[in-house]
Amino acid sequence: MTDTATTADDGRVHRKAGWGPLRHFTERSVLGLLAVVAGGLGFGLLLLLVRLHWTPLQDLDHSVAQGLNNWVAPHPPVVTVLKAIAQLGGRTIMLWLVTIAVVLLLIRRRTRLAVYLVVTGIGALLLDPSLKALVGRLRPVVDVPVAIAPGNSFPSGHALGSMVAYGALLLVFLPAVSRRWRKFAIGLVAVIVVAIGFTRISLGVHFLSDVLAGWLLGAAWLGVTAYAFRVWRRETGQRVPALSEGLEPEAAHDVKPAPDEDHLLPHPWAGAAEILVGWVLTFGVLFVLGWALTNHTAGTWVQSVDDGVPRWLQTFRTPALDDLSYGWSKAGDTHMILLVSLVFCPLVVALWRRWRPVLFVVLAMFGELTLFLSAAAAVGRPRPPVEQLDGKLPTSSFPSGHIAATMCLYVAIAVLVLPRVKAWWRWLFVALAIIMPTGVALSRMYRGMHHPSDVLGAAILTACWITLLWWVIKPNADVTSGNEADAGELVEGDQEHELTGAADSPDAAGSLRAAGSSSGSSRAGGSSAGSPRAAADAPDVDAKVTR
Repeated sequence: MTDTATTADDGRVHRKAGWGPLRHFTERSVLGLLAVVAGGLGFGLLLLLVRLHWTPLQDLDHSVAQGLNNWVAPHPPVVTVLKAIAQLGGRTIMLWLVTIAVVLLLIRRRTRLAVYLVVTGIGALLLDPSLKALVGRLRPVVDVPVAIAPGNSFPSGHALGSMVAYGALLLVFLPAVSRRWRKFAIGLVAVIVVAIGFTRISLGVHFLSDVLAGWLLGAAWLGVTAYAFRVWRRETGQRVPALSEGLEPEAAHDVKPAPDEDHLLPHPWAGAAEILVGWVLTFGVLFVLGWALTNHTAGTWVQSVDDGVPRWLQTFRTPALDDLSYGWSKAGDTHMILLVSLVFCPLVVALWRRWRPVLFVVLAMFGELTLFLSAAAAVGRPRPPVEQLDGKLPTSSFPSGHIAATMCLYVAIAVLVLPRVKAWWRWLFVALAIIMPTGVALSRMYRGMHHPSDVLGAAILTACWITLLWWVIKPNADVTSGNEADAGELVEGDQEHELTGAADSPDAAGSLRAAGSSSGSSRAGGSSAGSPRAAADAPDVDAKVTR
């Protein structure tokens, strides 16, 4: 029990601490309750005025909407920027952010915070359509429409959702931010929420009162859930921190994306130079090969094979195979590659607590894209002389971008997973690295979009680029340095309980010592039993071990 504890195990006020901590808790609770009530009353007042069609409010709403439309409509670049900012408050991005955060918290065993995010998010999802249907307010009508949005207008779903989603994420992850940067983090979230609301008015899809109502309702709901979470902590005998510390200050280590990584790259400038030189050399190889295939294979066996394979595959075309090839082809397009990356990379951070593997994947895909575009523009190779089911594309045939992207992504994933997972299913990722590019390659040639040598160009691009990144970035350096448990080693039975449960029970110190000695205590920088993570979560255990 620490000196700052305000309650004993039975929930009574600790005599030594006195009534001061309880008074501070009560004052904070009352102020928080008043803020929630104020937000709710403000929303209720706006709702009443909108339902009664109060003329001054309607005049203000229409004048603001039209004035901003007159300012925005003549400037298409401004409209583009506003639409991009508005996407930050869209349901797709916010659902992705909250889902990734929930998965990270569940993996890090912060179930209570995950439940908080789920409950808070579901509440916002239910409030928005329900109130829109209840009020039934039509969206603004402006002289020069620059954007459209479905459904009713009051309240603004973007304003409500952004207030709740970004606010809840801030409360959960604020303990991971150092104290001197917390005000900056709070200000950044506030700027994002305000900017999203401003875009909805500027684009002419919401009135000013819609956005204000969304903010007030979102703040009220966020306050209710945060207050309920604090009561939850109080009932379990834990201290109730100020909101400036986040919801669970003791979870700071677990909510940090990569708490155990000291350096992303030991020598970043040297690494950047090596990557740049490697990119130029890879481009040179692709350009020489593509130029030779385009200009010096006419009438040779190479041209016969390159043109013959798409012609032969064309003879098998049926409506069913056309649909199948279309699906395989889509597996290598930008949207699917981005989707897989956006799922895999957050899982990497959650499981292995390192940014370096993520950097490896990001650079693999960025390098592939730039190499493909540069080589295709420089070579300018025509497509195969067959019917092309995907129509005329803006890029040339060599190398295949779909195949190169698929190869780079799944090979990079396999490179990361193989040394980090000891179970048999790690070989599934090797199978994916073979099956996915093969299916995309066959589909692209079947659809008449590429020659076999274009597939070869994609394979050379992948081999050169992935090898370069593996050599420079060393994405599995934490594994080779002894970080087996953090790298995904499967621990069975009681040993797993000892390694993961030591932080939850001071009585597990002996088990912690035994597990550490039997599984190799030389692990460096990981979140295994003897790591800084265990020490941060259970300082009492660490003290017993060191003594």
